[in-house]
Amino acid sequence: MNEQLHFTHREIMIVYSGLMLGMLLASLDQTIVSTALPTIVGDLGGLNHYTWVVIAYILTSTVSMPLYGKLGDLYGRKRLFQFAIVLFVVGSALCGLSQSMLELISFRALQGLGAGGLMVGAMAIIGDIVPPRERGRYQGYIGGVFAVSSIAGPLLGGFFVDNFSWRWVFYVNLPVGALAFFVVGAVLHLPRRRVAHRIDILGTLLLSAGAAALTLALTLGGTEWAWGSNPSIGLFVVGPVLLALFLLQESRAAEPIIPLHLFRNVIFDSASAAGFIVGLAMFGSIVYLPLFLQIVHGVSPTSSGLRLLPMMASMLITSIISGRTISRVGRYKIFPVVGMAVTTVGIVLLSRLDPSTGSLRLSVDMVVLGLGMGMVMQVLVLAVQNAVEYRDLGVATSSSTFFRSMGSVFGLAIFGAIFASKLAYWMPRLIPRGGAAHLSGANLMHMTPAQLRALPPQVHQGLIESFSNSIHSVFLWAIPFAIAGFLITLLLREIPLRERKQPVGTGAAEDLGMQVEAGVVAEPEPAGELR
Repeated sequence: MNEQLHFTHREIMIVYSGLMLGMLLASLDQTIVSTALPTIVGDLGGLNHYTWVVIAYILTSTVSMPLYGKLGDLYGRKRLFQFAIVLFVVGSALCGLSQSMLELISFRALQGLGAGGLMVGAMAIIGDIVPPRERGRYQGYIGGVFAVSSIAGPLLGGFFVDNFSWRWVFYVNLPVGALAFFVVGAVLHLPRRRVAHRIDILGTLLLSAGAAALTLALTLGGTEWAWGSNPSIGLFVVGPVLLALFLLQESRAAEPIIPLHLFRNVIFDSASAAGFIVGLAMFGSIVYLPLFLQIVHGVSPTSSGLRLLPMMASMLITSIISGRTISRVGRYKIFPVVGMAVTTVGIVLLSRLDPSTGSLRLSVDMVVLGLGMGMVMQVLVLAVQNAVEYRDLGVATSSSTFFRSMGSVFGLAIFGAIFASKLAYWMPRLIPRGGAAHLSGANLMHMTPAQLRALPPQVHQGLIESFSNSIHSVFLWAIPFAIAGFLITLLLREIPLRERKQPVGTGAAEDLGMQVEAGVVAEPEPAGELR
């Protein structure tokens, strides 16, 4: 008979205080950098590598997620969660000390390795201690953390840039990380039961290399290299081959990091596919909003953070409301369906941005996008957790989060390539011939938004129009992806949320044949609709 822990609401909230601090670290660093990025690339150089500061972070956090899910089963979630905090804080300190774009991108990759453990660890621990029926309520709190970090991140990033240095964007993680480490150590108490596992190292390497190859191909193709060049073609060939070898390895591995039998569960398939598209369409495009505000509208980093508040506040509202409603009624499908429809409308509205767009209209457009995003993100993870057997909880959670984050990586890469190519197209056409000297070579790469505003009026106006047209193309290309995400959510099958608590061991990989609820032995509930 397996041990089961029963937690009161108060006990769960105490544990949540530690988990949410860890989640705050990882989520804050996705947003706090956004308003500082234009200044960072102006200081270190490399506007053509603008998105790589974000891609490096999300890519490494993404490819490490499945491995963290398995390692949590082997060594215990608490210990691994604390390790991820330490890794994240070390990466943050090194990012703040960076002297070049190459150093910053490399240390952001190290930061991402820690963030992957924070994301997966927190979501899996929630699955350990909260029954699915109640999980929507607590998932709403996690969504609230993302929303709060989304609000505080751009504001803090802008504040540090305007008043101190962009390096404090990373240094601020050090005290928060130290607090999270000690809070988790003090309040998180789970059974320490070691379960023997084999780590699929080869599978992890193949997945990481395949994802990295495709990301490089999408990012550098059409900018650094021609699409038909040997490096581009080579990466587009190598990437799928490595991913095919990864699937072969997973079919043979004793304990694969992404078990292929999960793909026989239609709820896992549709939720993961929807998560991928959501990540691609939303994160790949909204990273350009601060750039639009600072370059096209000419506002300061702090002001650009303030102008993002409507989107973040609306996301916070719908995240909390959807979570509480799901816990009350026990149904969830309506939220991602409506959420993706509203998100699509929001992206369509943002695709109409131009230099003449007023602050009020921009705020309304961002509110619409935020309302949609708040109904989608955490609900898809909840659907997956409710649809799989408990022994697969850890890997299912990490796999679902992996696909969403991988969508973000591909979105950033695809839209980054679109933005770079469109900017290269528009600048020679919109900037007067005599103004080219002001923007030649490394000059543009090392200019901050303030320096760009100091350019001669005609040159500055041409630059504004070039950036505006390029960002317009990014949102325009995001529309079909958002529509695809909406259509996929229609395929999401719904099963009632389980009300019983799950047995809690070191993790989700224990093969539990029975469940215990208040001393009554019961057969495990179905794992969802299978093909």
